[in-house]
Amino acid sequence: MRFDVDYISFFVIQVDGEDGTPGKRSKHYVTMDGDDYAACELSGFLDGEFAKTAKRKAERHAKAEQVPTKIGRFAVEPGYDLDSNPNYNLFVRLRAAETLEHFKGHADELVTTYMDASAIRGGAMFIVRARLSQYSDEPFLFVFKCDFEQKIARITDERSLLNKVEMAINAKNMKSIMYPYMPEPGMTELWELKIHQSSHARYFEDFLKYVEYEKSVPELMNEQVFGFVQQYVEEVFEDQPEAKERELEAMELWACGEQRELQEKWEQSQVMEATSVMVEQKPDLEMKLKLGNMSVRALLADFGDRLHIAKLGDRYVVVLEGDLQFDRGISPVELLAPEPLESLMERLQRKAAEEEREGIYT
Repeated sequence: MRFDVDYISFFVIQVDGEDGTPGKRSKHYVTMDGDDYAACELSGFLDGEFAKTAKRKAERHAKAEQVPTKIGRFAVEPGYDLDSNPNYNLFVRLRAAETLEHFKGHADELVTTYMDASAIRGGAMFIVRARLSQYSDEPFLFVFKCDFEQKIARITDERSLLNKVEMAINAKNMKSIMYPYMPEPGMTELWELKIHQSSHARYFEDFLKYVEYEKSVPELMNEQVFGFVQQYVEEVFEDQPEAKERELEAMELWACGEQRELQEKWEQSQVMEATSVMVEQKPDLEMKLKLGNMSVRALLADFGDRLHIAKLGDRYVVVLEGDLQFDRGISPVELLAPEPLESLMERLQRKAAEEEREGIYT
């Protein structure tokens, strides 16, 4: 997958006294056409990044709430077209620039907009228009951002040993924007773009104020589960408005918690009914839970089939059913001849009774 560069603009961004001066500012270094780019050292630094950015996988509904690569969609009001979106219009101007000076001017506008974003860091920014000629003549816009590396030195000679390198950059952690989004080679989505940055960062979200991102799978699950909860509360407390309000408030606090305990409110059949609706929509939904210091990771579809939760006294018991495999270092457990489940349950019940008696006498 080879991209041919039309134009490239190179800017340096300095923030918060990186050169002894407070504030933040940008400086334009150079804007080149494809021929000048191919003949300079910059081509060796950037060439591999175009295909890497294009091939980087992203999901509209990410499996985690914080992911490094996202698909964004230009936001427009109902009844309006794409050209009502300021971010889209800026990208269109860069894609349509007919001269080097026009491209430089629009690239400068993009960098100025980026400078207004919160929590930006100093570094180098490259704005590039390139074409994937093997598929079409349609131009793509790439924005690459490399943060400055700290404490970088060049080995010199036996006397001075090291020479500090100022404003060093590395392609390893390069952040990027690609427009339009290309889900498959030669296929483009003009309403969408792809961003890549550190999973915890929001540089590009703050910069692209008029771009929306689909909710992640965990967020969609949370919304759907809370919808089930609201329906349940409405039915149970139909004639008790005050109790209904208290229960909804309690459930909202529960839903927002990072670590949550079993609520013990629904019967098995109610839980199975709710999970079946979610699994039908997305069969590979995951479920994670902790039992003491043990972690369990399964599919939501496994609950009630291969994963069961029960109570023994004041403690919970999780029963897992399936083929058993061990990884890495061997242990004596792998030599076990398992006892029947009935025998295990009797042993657990005796243990629970003994612990209860000990609790009474201590």
